[in-house]
Amino acid sequence: MDLLDAYFARIGYTGPRTPTLDTLRALQQLHPAVIPFEAIDVLLDRPILLEPAAVDAKLIEAGRGGYCFEQNSLFLRVLRALGFAVEPLIAQVQWMAGPEALQRPRTHMVLRVTVDGQPWLCDVGFGSCVLTAPIRFDLATPQSTPHERFRITPQGNEHLVEALLGDDWLPVYLISPAPCRDGDYVMANYYSSTYPQSHFRHDLIVARSTPEARHALLRNRLTIRRADGASERRFLTADEIERALAEVFLLPVAPDWRPVIERAAAAVWDEPAR
Repeated sequence: MDLLDAYFARIGYTGPRTPTLDTLRALQQLHPAVIPFEAIDVLLDRPILLEPAAVDAKLIEAGRGGYCFEQNSLFLRVLRALGFAVEPLIAQVQWMAGPEALQRPRTHMVLRVTVDGQPWLCDVGFGSCVLTAPIRFDLATPQSTPHERFRITPQGNEHLVEALLGDDWLPVYLISPAPCRDGDYVMANYYSSTYPQSHFRHDLIVARSTPEARHALLRNRLTIRRADGASERRFLTADEIERALAEVFLLPVAPDWRPVIERAAAAVWDEPAR
């Protein structure tokens, strides 16, 4: 089975295979609803491999999820196979990080897709605030998606992406303008998966965004934010985490995940809930 057949079967897409905005919108919504954001292999001290065969084996054939470099590198190859013009970019994550975010390295992969001469931001690998629709890269006005409204504003030669939560515009990430090479992502991926202070090394982080709701698991805390604005939050036991991974996040839970699950269940929260 070729890449497109296998990918479309994985996400349940049966529409046209033409490089149109409608196709892009359909794929951008389906992908994060089916392929969850997760970095469980990092917690298991397993390497995150970015070679296409490794990404396809994990995210398509094994029914797993991944984080941005896996998710968006797969999406990039799919879009190019469909005939889209795609440029891979890199961003500095600022989501829920406070002022220290400005000192962070650039560790997030995003895509700029040009359709009929217009540039669109696409991203299927950003956890609980992932885009569920492409947004115009060249507009500073707020743009609607099936979930939050987003805006992109110039910051020098970079672009700041923000999301509207309640009455507040919160920074998501700052995108650098120059297209990246594969080596840039290899270095950022190695940092994200091995650096001792990387949050992927310490926290169980899983997310899935459907048209109805965003589901996010951080350590032992499950948060559900519905598209109508309602939200709920609860803390899970180890058995409940394991069940959520399988039933909410659609992951093929393996027996050797249990130590990771039990550590997450034992987490003690010493900061205000967000």
